[in-house]
Amino acid sequence: MTRNRALTLMAVSLLLIAGFYLLREHGGHVLGVAPYLLLLLCPLLHLFHGHGPKDGGHGHS
Repeated sequence: MTRNRALTLMAVSLLLIAGFYLLREHGGHVLGVAPYLLLLLCPLLHLFHGHGPKDGGHGHS
């Protein structure tokens, strides 16, 4: 296993453990913030929507 892959695996594992802890111990608080996170997600989706490849699906040669 390469060093970069090991660091990525370690970071993902740490995030999963922290997420489980937050949901288990502070579930009421985390779920209380969920509507605000959904409202924050809306402008972010509008900001990043359509900024992918600009070919428009047309066959340019």
